[in-house]
Amino acid sequence: MGKTFDGVDARMAEWLGEQRMFFVATAPLDGQGHVNLSPKGLESFALLGPRTAAYLDLTGSGAETIAHLRENGRITLMFCAFEGPPKIVRLYGRGRVVEPQDGEFAALRAKFETPTLARSIIVIELERVADSCGYGVPLMNFVAERTQLTDWVERKGPAGVRTYQLEHNQTSLDRLPALRWPEQHSS
Repeated sequence: MGKTFDGVDARMAEWLGEQRMFFVATAPLDGQGHVNLSPKGLESFALLGPRTAAYLDLTGSGAETIAHLRENGRITLMFCAFEGPPKIVRLYGRGRVVEPQDGEFAALRAKFETPTLARSIIVIELERVADSCGYGVPLMNFVAERTQLTDWVERKGPAGVRTYQLEHNQTSLDRLPALRWPEQHSS
């Protein structure tokens, strides 16, 4: 039977930190818009307090989460135990996007050990924390982190990644505005 919690306590924080991946779900207000569900890994999650979480938003082919958060702020993170006892934890909340040009970015970025270049940091004020059984989640063994994204970032370099973001991360699939910094470079 699932439970709800006032926030993330030390025991849950430890469990969350042991998970190798999590999922992020957001949606636009328009019922015809695309719901987004993205897997995240590479040690990109951090708890900032019992009711505040954050994760590194790494450059990808789309910017759906950023666009949805800019529009309405709704976000859910889901963690599943793929190893050990079955368990699912969902973190529901209101998120905001912190981009590299924002004053708080450097202090937030220091909370993460992964060296990968981040296009933003998503900060979530948790409104609901809940767990459930996870009996339907398969047991799987972790082999290794994939290196393709970090290798791509290294090959491109910061300027090349920024060019990619300018070309691919300005808007969502539904044409909602995403990253703010490319707006300054648009004609």
